Order: sequence, then C-alpha cells, then structure tokens
Amino acid sequence: MVNLTPTELERYRRQMMLPNFGELAQGRLKSATVLVTGVGGLGGTAALYLCVAGVGRLILVRGGDLRLDDMNRQILMTDDWVGKPRVFKAKETLEAINPDVQIDAVDEYITPENVNSLVQLVDMTLDCAHNFEERNLLNEACVRWRKPMVEAAMDGMEAYLTTIIPGVTPCLSCLFPEKPDWDRQGFSVLGAVSGTLACLTAMEAIKLITGFSQPLLSQLLTMDLSRMEFAKRHSQRNRSCLVCGNSAPWRYTQSNTMEEITSNYSQ
Repeated sequence: MVNLTPTELERYRRQMMLPNFGELAQGRLKSATVLVTGVGGLGGTAALYLCVAGVGRLILVRGGDLRLDDMNRQILMTDDWVGKPRVFKAKETLEAINPDVQIDAVDEYITPENVNSLVQLVDMTLDCAHNFEERNLLNEACVRWRKPMVEAAMDGMEAYLTTIIPGVTPCLSCLFPEKPDWDRQGFSVLGAVSGTLACLTAMEAIKLITGFSQPLLSQLLTMDLSRMEFAKRHSQRNRSCLVCGNSAPWRYTQSNTMEEITSNYSQ
C-alpha cells in the first residue's frame, strides 16, 4: 500500500469518507499514471478533476496554440495565454492547484510516431481528442499494450461515454467501424456541455483506478443535454474487429499494471 503524507490525508479526507474508498483507494490513485489527450474543454477539465482527486501523475498531450474561441470552455486557460501552446498553461494551472501531482506536458498531437511510447508509460488513458485520426491511433495502441481507455466525445449538445478494457469490452473500432469526419475547428460547443462530460469522464477513470464502484463496461452512455436525456446502450465486442478481434495483427504481449484492479470487471 502506498503511504500518504499528512498533507494528502487532509487534502483528500472528504473523498476517503466515501463507502469502499478510504486510504486504499487513495493510494491507488497516487500510484496511477494517466495519459490525457486533447486537453481542451473536455480533456483539460477531466484532467483538473483527476488532479484534485490525487492521481499521482498526469501526462497531458495536445499540440497547438490557445485560440480566443477556446475560451468559452477551457477552464485551465487564461486570456493572456491566447496564442501560446495551451498544454503548458494546463500544466502550470494544475501544478498551482495541486503541487502533490506530477504533471508532464507534451506539445504534440497523437501520431503514429509517438502513440506507442506514450501509452506504454501509463496505466490508463483518457481519449478526449477532437478528431478520429488521433482516437483511432490511441485505441489501437491501448489494445496493443492492454491499457484501459475511457472514451468520451461530444458534438453540439450531444455526447457519449464508455470505458474500454482490451480483451474484455468492445474497443472503439467495434463501437464505430465507420468514423465520422469531424472538423478540427468548426464544431459547435457550449462550455457547460464539455464540462459535464468531463466530470463524468474523470469519474470513470477514478472508478477504474480505485475499484470502489462499477464503471461503464460494455455500456455506451449517450447524452442529449438539450433535452437532459441520458441512456445506456449495451455494446458487444466484435470478434471480427480488425483492431481487437481474433485475427488482430498483434497479441497481448505486455502485462497491465492495473490488471488486479480490473480483473473483477467482466461482461
């Protein structure tokens, strides 16, 4: 069990009061390394709640500079940072909020060249990228290296969320064999929508890391926030999937540091 400092015991006291949480769950959070992609209104806000929950290390991955039209939803940013690499401001803000968490910032998009090395560094990932090119790369790497992935996306007032465990649940390609062509800059977004989804995304990650409650496994949560309609849809793994199916080009060759935690979850 990881030892918590007196400061950490006080900082996280309220969440350790939750049933089935306690110091054991908090120690698991402290031991975890989580990769967050996107680091915008969705990924940045999810990273914030993982940071204040006490995840030991966050690796933030997002290329590009902050734009003025990002400011309606990116709560880690400040107006004076417009035109500068957003991921470094995210790191600065999170470190100021919780200095006990290690924050690493990578000013890059997810690419074929960096995805495997990044995924191998972590225990799990949050897929909050704003296009399916990056999402596909991350999904394939997570399946290859047996790393759990919380998959979250939104468009307008609608959103979806699920948790993917390779070999247990459907992967992203099972869920969406044909990927939509998202516009990097042209999508509509209300900050409160991305924030709502981000909180739920962080909750999924915390549940998976700690094991204190059941995450969304083989269930796709869909949301229409214009109507406040929520639904859970059962999803099934496609044994013919080119990414995670029986004929996939890779086999599971690396142990997963979270296997003991996730082994209790099955379809």
